[in-house]
Amino acid sequence: MLAELKGLNEECGVFGIWGHPDAAKITYYGLHSLQHRGQEGAGIVVSNGGRLQVLKGEGLVTEVFNEGKIEKLHGKSAIGHVRYATAGGGGIENVQPFLFNSQNGSLALAHNGNIVNANALKHQLEAQGSIFQTSSDTEVLAHLIKRSGYLSLNDQLKNALTMLKGAYAFLLMTETEMMVALDPNGLRPLSIGQIGDAYCVASETCAFDIIGAEFVRDVMPGELIIIDDRGLHSEPFALSTSSAICTMEYVYFSRPDSNIHGINVHTARKSMGKQLAMEAQIDADVVTGVPDSSISAAIGYAESAGIPYELGLIKNRYVGRTFIQPSQSLREQGVKMKLAPVRGVVEGKRVIMVDDSIVRGTTSRRIVTMLREAGAKEVHVCISSPPMKNPCFYGIDTSTHEELIASKHSVEEIREMIGADSLTFLSVDGMLKAIGRPQDGNQCGQCLACFTGNYPTEIYPDTVLPHEKELVR
Repeated sequence: MLAELKGLNEECGVFGIWGHPDAAKITYYGLHSLQHRGQEGAGIVVSNGGRLQVLKGEGLVTEVFNEGKIEKLHGKSAIGHVRYATAGGGGIENVQPFLFNSQNGSLALAHNGNIVNANALKHQLEAQGSIFQTSSDTEVLAHLIKRSGYLSLNDQLKNALTMLKGAYAFLLMTETEMMVALDPNGLRPLSIGQIGDAYCVASETCAFDIIGAEFVRDVMPGELIIIDDRGLHSEPFALSTSSAICTMEYVYFSRPDSNIHGINVHTARKSMGKQLAMEAQIDADVVTGVPDSSISAAIGYAESAGIPYELGLIKNRYVGRTFIQPSQSLREQGVKMKLAPVRGVVEGKRVIMVDDSIVRGTTSRRIVTMLREAGAKEVHVCISSPPMKNPCFYGIDTSTHEELIASKHSVEEIREMIGADSLTFLSVDGMLKAIGRPQDGNQCGQCLACFTGNYPTEIYPDTVLPHEKELVR
């Protein structure tokens, strides 16, 4: 799916390593494997045991770093970050990791997610004399740490984390240790790996594969991990936890070769396609998927339905990330630049087009039109997730109902708007069954807020736009 053209983007990716002589190079490769999680900025902070050194900039990992720059980053430990701007806005000042210096030493900080009570905490901190250097919600943690009355950084951090609400996967690093923290709901994925005697941490396990690291385990909700030269130590910082991993990690965000809580992403998407075929039994000639994240679901649909899978849409991989452009007209032009139908595959055929989600509907409408212009006799759109009816406040840039076509329109109305012959969404139960975590209780271990409106955390009033408050509970 071309979610980057539709306004569906994950905020960030984090990577860290402790105790490796090539820490900066390892972090570079780790960030490169997480590039799909953010393309607006990248940064690395390295520790040589005596001082922290930072290098960051706007753009892709390959644009920010080169071999000469990496060679100047000396140290055995590092944390890195790739960023897609949502809550904090763009600009070099918001590119992470952040580096804070004080008389007691330095602290580097990288964050994936979104703190829903950040504005309230900022007002409180500013009233107490804090001055913020960025517009990112991440900086709030540093101020809470420094204003804590505790003596040790461990206690300061645990105290600060208890004040935060929302989604966060934090990496912190000082001259002597790396600290890892995941919110009590575990909304964002975070895993631990090991390469030789060095420990590494990443938003996705695909980062371990590229550096030759062995997966150790997932970070648990509400867990604080301290890594230093003595090894790895873990302790809880939250009194109660309730797992609610973001379901869209399985549907779209994560790379197919990543595993989330023991479930392979490609396998989950393929199973969603198979389940979709059982729920949408359509008489057609060919099945095609919208590159890239929908290919797995399309293959699963084709296998289950007994209809040939074909490459009906080609993605141009030499076009820039057009979602950065703000205007709707440029988004629509971006679809034409990024995708091209294969006339020889779809001409005269009844086509099932599998996609992973519909946000605004703009891209779906344009793809359906392209397939018809290429000679498709019928175009049936099948979506391997339920309708996205509710905004996300945990690090995905859909924060209003106005951005979501399914919020105010029925499935039939959406079908008419995108010009499809039929439109089918996967059911919530079917999606959970396909992923392998069937519904059991309220959240079933996954966050379903964008589909059901059932948010796993409190949503603070200043997080929601005034005209949206009656729609969010």
